[in-house]
Amino acid sequence: MERQDLAVYAAQSQVSQGRRHNEAFKDDRPAYERDRDRIIHCAAFRRLEYKTQVFVNHEGDYYRTRLTHSLEVAQIGRGISRRLKLNEDLVEALALAHDLGHTPFGHTGEEVLNRLMTPYGGFEHNRQSLRIVELLEERYPAFNGLNLTWETREGIIKHSSDYDIPNNTGLVEYQPELRPTLEAQIIDLADEIAYNNHDIDDGIKAGYLAPDALMKVDLWAKLYSMVADKYPGLPADRQILQTISHLIGFLILDLVKQTRANLIQAGISSVDQVRQQPANLIMFSPETKAMNRELKTFLYQNLYSHYKVERMRIKAERFLTMLFESYIENPTLLPSSYQDKYAESGRERVVCDYIAGMTDRYALDEYKRLFEPYERV
Repeated sequence: MERQDLAVYAAQSQVSQGRRHNEAFKDDRPAYERDRDRIIHCAAFRRLEYKTQVFVNHEGDYYRTRLTHSLEVAQIGRGISRRLKLNEDLVEALALAHDLGHTPFGHTGEEVLNRLMTPYGGFEHNRQSLRIVELLEERYPAFNGLNLTWETREGIIKHSSDYDIPNNTGLVEYQPELRPTLEAQIIDLADEIAYNNHDIDDGIKAGYLAPDALMKVDLWAKLYSMVADKYPGLPADRQILQTISHLIGFLILDLVKQTRANLIQAGISSVDQVRQQPANLIMFSPETKAMNRELKTFLYQNLYSHYKVERMRIKAERFLTMLFESYIENPTLLPSSYQDKYAESGRERVVCDYIAGMTDRYALDEYKRLFEPYERV
């Protein structure tokens, strides 16, 4: 049974638009809880452990990966959802699924595959996430994919942020003209809260960000001073971690307060009314949005554009391109289970699926196997 205190505008399992394939279930879990569990147990979710967030796996065990990032998004999303009395199971399912389609080496891998796949339909990681849960996972006896509910699949394809530009072409099934559920809208900003804050931690730990430089960012300076007043004499590393913690809490509370005001102002009393809105209802206040934008700009200029990050980006672009071109020219290089799919999906799309599914570590090893003559194949 789902929680009985959910808001009238929360997504409810019993009114879900259902699954693509009929199934006889072995237990009575609510629909979105089942979705979450299926996502956790799928192969694509496990691979996130060795996929880049900002720092490549071999650069150190401390840094976030796509997996730990997804867990942090889920934690933030649940906190927001609970305060708004929304469906936490759906929020968690979407948080854990939102990066399933990511390539190795972060957004660089996505850009490379999109460039190489331009003549064949392109590549976008939200669409790839949907492709994974609808087709590529092979676990069940009667169908491919995970057979998730319509609402979970809709939330995956409608995920949107500065780094996720959804392309709904050919996806009429998911009603691109309508807003997604509030649970799906939460993921957009829970994702942003998570990566902004953990990237500060990782960037400082790597030596790419100078703590003193962060004091130029108003939001950071404000909360850093508040933590200093609260804990006088705190060691510098703990001061930074506590500031990050307070920053996450500040953003969550601001988002919840602004969203509640939006729901009241719009007179929202159902999921259908949420869908008909001209813009998302989950948002920061205008003041916090401006301060958060300043923080994002700082990170872009000082971390994501750092010369060492750029060096890894260039290397990744080069060898992912070489892998793709080698597979296209020599299609028998792929495992036979992938070669069997050429006729159905086309050689280029199968090669794209294969590379997109690689972890950083596997892609590096594959590069060595193909191009270093003394490496065992």
